[in-house]
Amino acid sequence: MQTASVFSFHGGIHPPENKTQSLRLPLGRPSLPTELVLPLGQHIGQSSRPLVNIGDKVLKGQTIAINNGFLSSFLHAPTSGTIKAIEERPIAHPSGLSDVCIVIAPDGEEKWSTLTPLQDWNTLSKTDVLAYLAEMGIVGMGGAGFPTQVKLQGAHKHPLTHFIINAAECEPYITADDMLIREKTIELVLGIEALQHLVEAEQVIIGIEDNKPTAIAALNKVLSDRLSNIKVAVVPTKYPSGGEKQLIQLLTGKEVPSGQYPADIGILCQNVGTCVAVHDAIHLGQPLISRFTTLTGDALKAPQNVEVLLGTPIQHLLNYAENDSKKLKRLVMGGPMMGFTLDSANVPIVKTSNCVLAASKKELPQPAPEQACIRCGMCEQACPASLLPQQLLWFSKSQELEKAEHYNLFDCIECGACSYVCPSSIPLVQYYRHTKSSIREAREAAVKSDLAKQRFEARKARQDAEAAEKEAKRLARQKASASKSSETKKVAPKAAPAAAATTATPAGDDSKKLKIDLAIAKTKLKKLQKQLLEAQENEHTEEINTLQLQTSAQEKAVALLEEQLANAVASAPAPVPKAPASDELKKAKVDVALSGTKLKKAQKQLAESPDDAELQAKVAGFEKELADAQARLSKLSADAPASSTAATSAAPKAAVSDELKKAKVDVALLGVKLKKTQKQLAESPDDAELQAKVAGFEKELNDAQARLATLTDQAPAAQPAAANAGDELKKLKIDTAIAKAAVKKVEKALKKAEDLNSPELDTIRQQLKDAQQRADDLEKALANPNTTAPSATPTASSAPAPSQQANADKQRKIDLAIAKAAVKKAEKGILVLQEQGQDQAQIEASGLPDKLSAARAKLADLEAKGESPAATPNNAETTTAAPDEAALKAEQIKKQKIAAALAKAQINKLTKRLADSPQDADSIQLEITAAKQKQQDAEAQLTQLQLAQVTPSQDNTQENR
Repeated sequence: MQTASVFSFHGGIHPPENKTQSLRLPLGRPSLPTELVLPLGQHIGQSSRPLVNIGDKVLKGQTIAINNGFLSSFLHAPTSGTIKAIEERPIAHPSGLSDVCIVIAPDGEEKWSTLTPLQDWNTLSKTDVLAYLAEMGIVGMGGAGFPTQVKLQGAHKHPLTHFIINAAECEPYITADDMLIREKTIELVLGIEALQHLVEAEQVIIGIEDNKPTAIAALNKVLSDRLSNIKVAVVPTKYPSGGEKQLIQLLTGKEVPSGQYPADIGILCQNVGTCVAVHDAIHLGQPLISRFTTLTGDALKAPQNVEVLLGTPIQHLLNYAENDSKKLKRLVMGGPMMGFTLDSANVPIVKTSNCVLAASKKELPQPAPEQACIRCGMCEQACPASLLPQQLLWFSKSQELEKAEHYNLFDCIECGACSYVCPSSIPLVQYYRHTKSSIREAREAAVKSDLAKQRFEARKARQDAEAAEKEAKRLARQKASASKSSETKKVAPKAAPAAAATTATPAGDDSKKLKIDLAIAKTKLKKLQKQLLEAQENEHTEEINTLQLQTSAQEKAVALLEEQLANAVASAPAPVPKAPASDELKKAKVDVALSGTKLKKAQKQLAESPDDAELQAKVAGFEKELADAQARLSKLSADAPASSTAATSAAPKAAVSDELKKAKVDVALLGVKLKKTQKQLAESPDDAELQAKVAGFEKELNDAQARLATLTDQAPAAQPAAANAGDELKKLKIDTAIAKAAVKKVEKALKKAEDLNSPELDTIRQQLKDAQQRADDLEKALANPNTTAPSATPTASSAPAPSQQANADKQRKIDLAIAKAAVKKAEKGILVLQEQGQDQAQIEASGLPDKLSAARAKLADLEAKGESPAATPNNAETTTAAPDEAALKAEQIKKQKIAAALAKAQINKLTKRLADSPQDADSIQLEITAAKQKQQDAEAQLTQLQLAQVTPSQDNTQENR
């Protein structure tokens, strides 16, 4: 025999032991009760599944329930008798719950079933031995009830350095393990040796407290006689040295990391009761049907340890130990530190029952009422798991589950040491148990939520796949019907070579067969994919693997059929060229029209959102489709037979007419777009994007007008006079209405621009002038339909000088009205500020006096120009002498206005950014200064250009005077 080194662990307490009461009498064996109640859940994990029915006869040791999963155990009949009931009965539980139980009525014969010891256990494979132990129903008997075969299987994940036998039994009052070691020492050692054969640990240590001298002496004697290498480590008496992690730290000096198990660091622990049960199973063939239990407490006249059959009611044991019902105030299953109070004595003994404490009122008084925490720190000093009980209490009370878990709440072994030393009588362990259950419920809810989400996503994917499949079938049917109808409309060729027909038929048959096979294969693939989705939704692991293999194989088959079909189509003979029929030509024209409509619609959307990359790609694609359709139409038109009827000879004229009509429509659409954008620009004059749109639409309109003029010149002159006159008159009426509507829109835009004092006032006024002039010209042409309509690009001779003079007078009147309105608006604003009680400095700061002065100056200038005599005819020559120079200056002025507006918009943007990001004030301020300088330069150049534009006109006026 060898001795082992002993270390220490943090914390611990020394409560009164009270172990001598139950050791005064020898081991007792109570008589059979009238019934044995065997719960199906006597272990951690799934409850066992019953094998018997009501009324069945059973023998002692017969299997009556088998394991119900990986983490489960077998259950055996403790005695021979009859199955009386399989129903819910109260069980030993802190909450007083019920569970399904098998009730046996003993017959008193104690007749055993056939026993089959495992004689050659040391030569069998470890898997067979573990399976045998599972069938014997052996679980951990130290209190947890973990199935032994599962614990031993987990031990093989890592090489074991220590195999520890827990004989500490640190809980007060309990002496069941002490009596077991005394009574069955040799059986204990033999069981340890069998387990050592299975786990193959480097060292085997029995850890036992020094308050069990008789048991220690018995162990040392047996180990010496057997010359065993099993070590006995006698540890100091301190609660809770019998805890698994604390005993490991005492015997090895190692600490189990948080969230891990002893097997992860190469250590395995087993209780002495489990080792004896392993011996009985291997050497005697007896399953686990009884255990040693301590009966103690002041309410019992004969406290003692008993070997009791599983399922024996506690009331039967109390009667056996001569219970004094008057003194009994509290019945506890387990010890006073980690046990729980029983509501009734009619609950049975199970595989994990090691003690029944019948306490008097003096022995276990009612706990004092809970008081406020005084933060003494005694709980932290007593905690054997090195936790912070005070912090965990706060988190538990405030339901801060994440923080409690972060502070390693699940490392608490619920030993009760913190509650024992707490001067405020706070039931800390109860708080921790409640918080642990809350965390477990939250985890289960999260798992259920994830599973529900996965099921929903799988269902949605399945529905989308079904919808896509239906849509594909619908499109296929639609395409098939369309192709069928087009084939029936086509005129069959009059004479086809026989050889071509004979060679084309086999190829067509092969291609058709491949298409059918491909369709069938795709249908099968979709069906497999649907089944796979359903299996994933229902979490059928075995079906998922099989369906994945079948789906992969079907995908390969579909790919192979597609490749064969492509090769068949490529090797098929080219179709005999047909003479282009009128139907094809008609279809080509329809395609051109449809492509053009799609293109215009996309261009309209792009004009509203010019930065949309998707729309740009659409426009490019539609342009390509339109170009291809036009090329196909041109080819069909060129290949058309020349010897056609008069209607065919008239086609070029119709084409020219269509082109002319399309050009006119384009001009009208672009004009509408331009006016709409100009209206938006009038409402937001600082918007650089709108300014760019206006410039782009103006350029497109000019190009469209030029194209319209070209087509108009190329149009054939020989048209029916009456029809031409009617069309021209109708067109004049439409153009006049459009021109009048345009004048009203521009007038509205001008009014808004004046209200906002927009820098684009001059541009809008010029637009109003142009629109008014066009409306007047169209009205005159409509009044005299026999005269020539005004052209889109009038020449110098087409516009008479008197008309220009009238337009100039009309424009001057409009400018005068606008200037007067500006003066009135500024005067009204100043008057409102004065009525509000603002002083002169505040009024000056508002900028209204400056606006009033500028408006008055402009009004005076316009009135002075109005007093000058009208321009003489000689002035027309001067005016028309340099049109290019005037146009160039106007374009430069326009560019400078846009530059000034862009700079102003940039300043506004930077100012807003400065308010949002004050931490970048220095860099943003520099950008604002640069933008202001840019705006000042643009405004200065704009002023110079405007002065240069005004000065020549004044000189000309003087000369004319």
